[in-house]
Amino acid sequence: MSWLGKKFPAPVAKPMAPFFVAGAVIMYGINSAATAMANSEEFKNDPRNPNAKTPKPADKH
Repeated sequence: MSWLGKKFPAPVAKPMAPFFVAGAVIMYGINSAATAMANSEEFKNDPRNPNAKTPKPADKH
């Protein structure tokens, strides 16, 4: 007894390859744009910026 039914030899990855490549290109572009904007002069010292070079306060024990 087969749980998933009959197997069909339908190609899945080959027809979807252009969409995988396009998704990777879009993610690379968005990442590059976000990094460039985070490192711009306007947002370089913003406290919400994870790359900000603000000194952290010392722990008081």
